[in-house]
Amino acid sequence: MIKKITSPASEEQLLSLNAGDIVQLTGILLTGRDAAHKRMVEYLDHGIPLPFDLNNQGIYYTGPCPARPGRIIGSCGPTTGSRMDSYTPRLLNLGLKIMIGKGQRSPEVIQAMIRNKAVYLAAAGGAGALIARCIKKAKVLAFEDLGPEAVYRLEVENLPLIVAIDSRGNNLHELGPARYKI
Repeated sequence: MIKKITSPASEEQLLSLNAGDIVQLTGILLTGRDAAHKRMVEYLDHGIPLPFDLNNQGIYYTGPCPARPGRIIGSCGPTTGSRMDSYTPRLLNLGLKIMIGKGQRSPEVIQAMIRNKAVYLAAAGGAGALIARCIKKAKVLAFEDLGPEAVYRLEVENLPLIVAIDSRGNNLHELGPARYKI
């Protein structure tokens, strides 16, 4: 069964998700990779408000390619979530609720997810061109000088994802392989 969720998501929606669930996400997402996360934390360290609100928001770890003529956005595949791990607990404490990427997360991030009732969703690596078809609008929101690593505001429709880590810390990267151990 596919679970349909929206972003920004309600706490009820997020708590209903379990590691391994297949979801289709519709709504608003921000993008951000390493450079954008570093900049966000630098702003916070200097008491500068972020130019966007993270409360109840989702962030997709991607750096979109330029759009071809007639397209909204270019290929938009996920990057490895662990690259943002040193910044993530602080952003979760500011209300970030959904992270989308690929790969595993650190124990510190998982504990912050549990504390803040957040989820980590996995997007299929290598499927950036297909994912781009789910993006209906894209606009640079902040840090334009970072090029593809700028923070974009995306409007997505039925973005296919898998719950990699749910709000209770259940981790598909551990649960999946455990089912096949002899």
